[in-house]
Amino acid sequence: MRTVAFHNLGCKVNSYEIEVMQQNFQNNGYEIVPFDTKADIYVVNTCTVTNIADRKSRQMLHRARKLNPDAVVVATGCYVQTSPDRAIADDAIDICIGNNRKNAIIEIVEEHLSKIEEQKLAGDTDSANKEIKTEDIIDIGSTDISVGYEDMLLTDTAERVRAYIKIQDGCNQFCSYCAIPLARGRVRSRRRESILDEIKGLTEKGFKEFVLTGIHISSYGMDFIDKNSEDYLGNKDVRDLAMKKEYLLNLIKEVANIEGVKRIRLGSLEPRIITDRFASKLAGIEKICPHFHLSMQSGCDETLKRMNRHYTCEEYMSKVEILRQYFDNPAITTDVIVGFPGETEEEFNRTVKFIREVQFYETHIFKYSPRKGTVAAGLPGQLTDKVKSGRSDVLEAIDRQAQSKYRALFEGKASSILIEEEKQIGDDTYLVGHTPNYIMAAVYRDRGSVGKIVQGRLSSISDSEIMLLS
Repeated sequence: MRTVAFHNLGCKVNSYEIEVMQQNFQNNGYEIVPFDTKADIYVVNTCTVTNIADRKSRQMLHRARKLNPDAVVVATGCYVQTSPDRAIADDAIDICIGNNRKNAIIEIVEEHLSKIEEQKLAGDTDSANKEIKTEDIIDIGSTDISVGYEDMLLTDTAERVRAYIKIQDGCNQFCSYCAIPLARGRVRSRRRESILDEIKGLTEKGFKEFVLTGIHISSYGMDFIDKNSEDYLGNKDVRDLAMKKEYLLNLIKEVANIEGVKRIRLGSLEPRIITDRFASKLAGIEKICPHFHLSMQSGCDETLKRMNRHYTCEEYMSKVEILRQYFDNPAITTDVIVGFPGETEEEFNRTVKFIREVQFYETHIFKYSPRKGTVAAGLPGQLTDKVKSGRSDVLEAIDRQAQSKYRALFEGKASSILIEEEKQIGDDTYLVGHTPNYIMAAVYRDRGSVGKIVQGRLSSISDSEIMLLS
């Protein structure tokens, strides 16, 4: 039995895809082994969102080669998609697979292995697996509508209570700093029937919480609109039309109607999707968790404009206020990029002020990293790593304070957790999980077991970011 090892880098979409790939290998008779052991095949699902992600991707591929020089090393994902020439030229890599061919990985790998066997049978043992390079990379960055959504089906996952469900791929926003449209292509939405079938299958295996994720889920369904229709032809922004048609909202409603689904979370949302109508209807879905990630990137209008973000700080704040109108203390989280080209000290201070005003639960902070092929990479005013690190440190400190402040809002309040695992806290072992607001909380071990939803009241645990549900 051949062995295969996996390593994943990057986002939740990548995490979903590597679980499907792992599942497909298992279903075809391969044994899954840890990445740091000797394996016959190594699969690295790469990321390219930053320079660091690129470097880590290459490091893991070269590490695989060192672990077993005779192994077949497979590189797939965003780094391969955006830097195909570099990946193909890398001696550590045997197979390069783009982002819209991951579901065909078994076929691609086995065809490669057959070529190696043919060389061996021909007596060419010295060059076997040394000079063979397999490439399967589709240009998903084109506007060719023939490149559709690559349907994948997850039937199981290592995590026993929460499942990430990929509902779309690609992005049409073209923010000036972002290589994702190059790496992931244009918006491609997954069929509603496929999504619902996947969730139904997972509920039968005991999964209770589902996170609807994708590259830009606010655009879900825009590619379903008939391009010859009056609706399509009369709208400059088809994404806005998709929002008006409520494809995402209707999907959420159908997921909520599935027996066994207890909780629904949403992946990152475009702020512009948040309207009174959207929020009010969402609040009417009992299973929705009041936890919303609204991508922001900067709290300065001038910086947002250079980023090609399609809203102002005032508009962003109005969306936060709408969510707080319809949900009780919802967890609002976001992303912020520091050190964007041309970001002055004054502009950064505006971002600091705005972050404090919004009062996020959590802020994910990224130091700007120039990406090849993006507009921002050529902008003047590129900042030093020292400046970026200093500004990042400031926001990290604010984030820690904000998280503590948000948790304090729930002292003595009723809540619930979905138990996910055992965890050592101080000298004691607890069962831990997340509240609907995504606060990590613990219960004593006699309160339940993994997969159970437990009710109680929240209180602080000394010197811990984890709250106690009792």
